[in-house]
Amino acid sequence: MKVAVFGAEGFTGRAILANMKDRHEVHAVCYNLTGWEQWSDIDGKWNGMTSYGDIVDYDHVDSVVSRVDTIIHTTVYFAAGGYGPHDEKPFLINLKGLWNVLESARKHKVRRVVHIGSCGTVHRDGIFYDSDIRRTDGELYGITKRLQEEMCRQFYDAFKLSIIVLRPDYIVDTRLNIGRHREKMGGEDGRPWRNGLVCRHDLAEACRLAAECEKTDFDILHVVGTKEAEDHCNVGRTRELLGLEFRGDLDQYRPS
Repeated sequence: MKVAVFGAEGFTGRAILANMKDRHEVHAVCYNLTGWEQWSDIDGKWNGMTSYGDIVDYDHVDSVVSRVDTIIHTTVYFAAGGYGPHDEKPFLINLKGLWNVLESARKHKVRRVVHIGSCGTVHRDGIFYDSDIRRTDGELYGITKRLQEEMCRQFYDAFKLSIIVLRPDYIVDTRLNIGRHREKMGGEDGRPWRNGLVCRHDLAEACRLAAECEKTDFDILHVVGTKEAEDHCNVGRTRELLGLEFRGDLDQYRPS
């Protein structure tokens, strides 16, 4: 496959590149050269095909999408301290950016889009999280991530654009024992274990398997690596549909 990875310079994006590079023709798409530096000390250099540009710019997105047949979309706006009431970037990057990707994918008849969504593992009202149950939080990040998911649903309903949405909860690296903010995991002075963790390398594997999957035209799947997750969300469906095996050692963060 010819695969464009949007947000390739990020914590998850770099793991996806490592997973895909020897299996498919990968086109890394990121904002600028500086973005690569944030994880270069851990993930090293990327010497593959790369495009730089703003995902909010439709022409930039379209120029990339016109050259591929598969898309993995990971781009999301993170801000230190959370989103502010005057910050337009959550709407521009999270929503306009994804619309650009989906609209261009529709135009060029891309065979599959894999979108990295986001969702809690345990519903606040004790409801089992299947693909039809939406996240319930009201913070702006959560709202834009839910709206992204709804946008994916609509592009499938309206245009039959083939999409798989993956719902991780909190992404960590079990090989390096860090979270996505580089915080230490586990131990007395690290972020504690919780039912909602997934290793970024397992999430990257899920992205590849979702891109390759021929069993469905549309689905929304939790990707959570803890043993308890299957009781609360449709991670069992993820295992069944994608053939995903979670390999990250999350038990090392459990309290003794």
